[in-house]
Formats: sequence, C-alpha cells, structure tokens
Amino acid sequence: MIEWVVQTSELTRTYKSQIAVKALNLRVPEGAIYGFLGPNGAGKTTTIRMLLGLIKPTSGDIHIFGQSLRSHRTSILQKVGSLVENPSYYGHLSGYENLAVFARLLDVSAERIDEVLEIVRLTPAASKAVKGYSLGMKQRLGIATALLANPKLLILDEPTNGLDPTGIHEIRELIMEMPRQYGISVLVSSHLLSEIEQMATWVGIIHQGNLLFQDRIETLRQESEAKLYVDVDKPVEAYNLLLKDGYEVALEDKSLVLKSVDHATSARMNRKLVLGDVNVFRIREHAPSLEDIFLNLVGTGGSL
Repeated sequence: MIEWVVQTSELTRTYKSQIAVKALNLRVPEGAIYGFLGPNGAGKTTTIRMLLGLIKPTSGDIHIFGQSLRSHRTSILQKVGSLVENPSYYGHLSGYENLAVFARLLDVSAERIDEVLEIVRLTPAASKAVKGYSLGMKQRLGIATALLANPKLLILDEPTNGLDPTGIHEIRELIMEMPRQYGISVLVSSHLLSEIEQMATWVGIIHQGNLLFQDRIETLRQESEAKLYVDVDKPVEAYNLLLKDGYEVALEDKSLVLKSVDHATSARMNRKLVLGDVNVFRIREHAPSLEDIFLNLVGTGGSL
C-alpha cells in the first residue's frame, strides 16, 4: 500500500477573478522523486507556496505526513526543507558561515553543517566567500540550507533554472541521491520535461492550474511505446480479418493500429491481409516521445 507524504484535496487558489490552481488532488508517495511538470505560469509555484504555508488556499485541504497543514503547520514544516526560486545568502560570508546563520535559527549543531556540506559536495569550498560561487554552487548551498533540519520531505521549485549543463547535472545527481541514500522524499518542479524524465519516479503534469496527469513515470513512458500503423484500401474488412486471427488491433482514422511487432510477425500480418484481398499501401512504425505526449496533454503546439 502506498504511503502518501503529500495529499491535497480540491486545492484551489484564486486571485480576484483569476484561478491560479483549480481543485488540485496531488499525491506524493513516500520515498519518491515527484516531478511536478508544467509550462511557466501553470500554477507550480503557487501550489508549492500553499504546501509550505506561505500563502493560504482559497479552498481545499492539504495533508502532509498524514496531518492537516491547517491544524499542525509548525510541526509539519519542521520536517520539510524547501528551496523556492533563488536561494538567499550573504555574499561576503563563506558557505559555512551562511549555513551557521541558519543553523542557529534552527537550533542545529555544527556537526550537521559539516554533514550537509558533504551531501551537496561543497566541503572544498566551505571557507570561500559565497559571492565567488558559481550559480550551481549557490543552488547547492540553498539545498544544503534546506537539508539542515534533516527533513523528511524536500520541496524544490525549479532548482536547475538558469544553470549551465554541468550545474544541471550536479543538481540532478544530488536530487536522485535523496531518497536512496537519505530516505528523503522529494517534490521538484520544472518546466523542462527532459529534466523530470531523467530523475523522477512519479510525475504530475499541471497546465493552467489543472492537474492533467499524475502517476508513475513508467505509466507515462508506456504511452510512448512504438505502434505499427497499417494503411489499407479496406480498413473495416482488414480490421475484422486481423481481429478474427487474434491480433490486438484498433482502427484509427482509417488506419490499422497494432503494438509494434517483430519483422516476422509484421510479414505474416501483411501476407494475411493480401491473401484476404486487402491492398496494403504502407506499414509504418511510430513511437511518440514523452514531449509529444506532454504537448498533447497541455494542448500547445510549441516546444518546452
């Protein structure tokens, strides 16, 4: 049975007459990396701000660790680490000194500072002034700050935004370690499908405040499995012929659609149709990419 770290029920946020998030039923499993995916302006940051108690929902409920955020806000947020938009830091202080400031606020030991620096691989730069850090190092310092209180849930809003390929790779590898090595569940938002695809175990797709898809990443990948399209002159007759012969076949826009098969099976099918007095014009294989599926869901015609 799946244990949900985050559950929302009909979560809604409106600004005057504009609906930013509409009746969202989010489910984040324990131990998962949940990729919260959507175009810019889809409602990701608004949702995250509600999960962190930074803004109040217009309606709906939020449960984290099985408890209502409305009733147990303080105790819940003590177990949640977060990085929303750009991390805050004191440029003239070192990485260690920046973490020490937050450690005092959180009543965290100096030993924990060393631990999180090691986790985010900033130990060699711990004594260096943060104003000299690269953008990727600053993001890792922000994640280190979020990890100080040893959270059970880590919420990251667009953590790779603006990073170069090396920085993106570093953050991605760091996120992937969280459940495996430290038992931390992660909710990470992004508008980049390629990033979510490489690190998430679950995915939720949001567009214009509506949750369009939510399930394991494998379920989404299954939708991108290759299919065989067969164009013929008598689609209905061909469909019935193959169906009678035990093929799993569908009829779409006058084309026969089957699961992708090996060459021998494809040849047998072709022979079956020809001997059944059906002219075969074309046999083609097509595998929609995850980006194709995403764009189909959100109804846009451009790239991410």
